[in-house]
Amino acid sequence: MSSPAPSVDRRGLIAAILVGVIGPEVFIVQPGFVQGLVQHLGFDDRSAGYAASIEVWGITATTVLMTFFAHHFNWRKVISVSLILVAVSNFACIVVHDKSLFLALRFVAGLGCGSLISLSFTTVGLTSNPDRNFGYLIMWVLLYGAVVLFAMPAAFAVSGMSGPLLFFALFPLTALPMVKSFPVSGETVAAVEADAVNLSNVLKGSALAAMFAYFIAQGVAWAYLFLIGTAGGLSEQKVANALTLSQFAGVAGALLPAMVGSRFGRWRPLSIGICGGAVALVFLIGRFEYLPFTLWVCVYNFFWNMTHPFLLGSMASFDRRGRVVVYAVALQMLGLAIGPALAASVISPEHYDRVNWLAIGFFMVSWICILPPVLSQQRSTQATKLGWVQRMRCTGVRASGTLDRR
Repeated sequence: MSSPAPSVDRRGLIAAILVGVIGPEVFIVQPGFVQGLVQHLGFDDRSAGYAASIEVWGITATTVLMTFFAHHFNWRKVISVSLILVAVSNFACIVVHDKSLFLALRFVAGLGCGSLISLSFTTVGLTSNPDRNFGYLIMWVLLYGAVVLFAMPAAFAVSGMSGPLLFFALFPLTALPMVKSFPVSGETVAAVEADAVNLSNVLKGSALAAMFAYFIAQGVAWAYLFLIGTAGGLSEQKVANALTLSQFAGVAGALLPAMVGSRFGRWRPLSIGICGGAVALVFLIGRFEYLPFTLWVCVYNFFWNMTHPFLLGSMASFDRRGRVVVYAVALQMLGLAIGPALAASVISPEHYDRVNWLAIGFFMVSWICILPPVLSQQRSTQATKLGWVQRMRCTGVRASGTLDRR
């Protein structure tokens, strides 16, 4: 039997980042996609929202299934089939006219996207510096979203909805030549993140609970941030401008872990990022002017996208085969799907204060849950390094004694 590969190499990382951008190719530009459904395909606001939602649930379904079956399948085959499935589903959406069939195709596309997201994120987690590389991944996803959202109105003007759907069909095919750069499975990678340890199941559960709570909070807040702005007294255009600027703040946030990696540990940046996002939401309660709203939305998006890579990097350090990352990505998508529904259950007419406080509460739960596993992992790696240094010193002493006797 062949020995495991030492780690995911640079070509594998590039392939994982490309597939990691393709996975949420529609999800990340959802506002523009929904606009196209309403303006060019005859959907009303409610049915367009349902079309977007059903794709997210398709993504969620697959990411959850991958937690049980990822280690049983050949990852390269799963990724190849998923890329083709996403391409065919989007091609088919161009030619179908029945809305029920269109919705079914969006769900199928979501199923394919879910496995792409799960396996690309897991592969990045198997690299030697996951904090930095997750930062690059999130940064490229955000840049993709900003560019495509900017281009969608022009595409609609030229080709209606067919142009964007054609792009969403062709983009996945660009990754097919790079599929062979992925590992066959997580079990074939021998060395992962340098500080990876195998934590107890209790601590792994605490870490996954933190991931779930964090993305419930994001789902609660992000889904209603536009309405929070308009309810605070701002025009729709001003809110849209602020949210656009916040995308660039998000890119800057993702760039930070890409630059520093885990050089300063994880519990400090995670504490700053999670608590910073909660503080930003406190300042988005009530009524506000445009500049304060823009500032705090940018702060919120900066901390969100700074925290995300550190969270995923932490998950990669809690076991040595990437399985915790698979579970974490599933809970991430599940949290994003559940969050808006939870927020809707606490809304009062034209008042969104409860939405903010609900998100803040889940942020605090996430912070409390992530600290024990992160600190335990840090202590384990420090003890390992200390033991290594002591062994080296002992070896040096024995070698010196041998030379003296000679």
